[in-house]
Amino acid sequence: MNATVAGVLEFAPPLVFAALGGVISERAGVVNIGLEGMMRFGAFAAAAGAFFSGSPWVGLACGAAAGAVAASVHAFLSLRFRADQVVSGIALNLVALGLVTFLLEVTFGSSGVSAPVPALPRDRSGQTALAWIAIATPFLLHFVLARTPLGLRIRAVGERPRAAAALGVRVIPLRATCVLASGAFAGVGGAALSVGILGQFDARMPAGQGFMALAAMVFGRWTALGAAGAAFFFAAADALQRELSFSLHAADLRLQGIFLALPYALTLFVLAVGAGRIRAPAADGIPYDPEASP
Repeated sequence: MNATVAGVLEFAPPLVFAALGGVISERAGVVNIGLEGMMRFGAFAAAAGAFFSGSPWVGLACGAAAGAVAASVHAFLSLRFRADQVVSGIALNLVALGLVTFLLEVTFGSSGVSAPVPALPRDRSGQTALAWIAIATPFLLHFVLARTPLGLRIRAVGERPRAAAALGVRVIPLRATCVLASGAFAGVGGAALSVGILGQFDARMPAGQGFMALAAMVFGRWTALGAAGAAFFFAAADALQRELSFSLHAADLRLQGIFLALPYALTLFVLAVGAGRIRAPAADGIPYDPEASP
């Protein structure tokens, strides 16, 4: 397998799963800036779960569960108290930054990296199962959102929640379910970093990839296939910078910095080019009050 293609398949799953999580939440009308924090919780929980159980699959499940638990806090604040969804997401990211560092110190006795943990097995091409799942899942989610009654309800509460409620859709529970699913996806994305790629948790995880996933979601126009395509594009930039850094033996720290900034600079460029031509779901970020007058 070509090294660049292998690199894309290696680094795409964290971005793809987190971006799909963003799609699920925001198509239901809840802004999820907290993907970064959910990925961080998921990455740590996956490493801890794999370390104590000896199974990376248990770690993966722990990562998904931790992401969903973190998302439940965002759902509670955003839907029950109708807090500002952007502020709630940012607060979750900040809590994740401090709390996970504390848990890392308590669990592994280090504020930098965890002990090595069992990693997901790799096939003959050198990839984990998450690489292939990351390719298939966007198509499945696209089908659910576009072709099923559940997908129609999700899109309805994100576009016209009052009209959906008039037809019998329970807006708040459905939105809460989508936010929890979003957190589970982001948690899997974080787990893909710790038990999929590195084989341990690093205190820098996810190193901005949650925000890159948000950018992929926006550039993908809040669609599963578009977000996944953008995520693979950003992963290709990440794989390219790693290959360039290795092949050129960049000893100059300034040159290394340029290579490291490449995926993030490309993310900003893509957002700048696409700005003004992208429309979010009509009710995205707007709290729903069932007792308010239309």
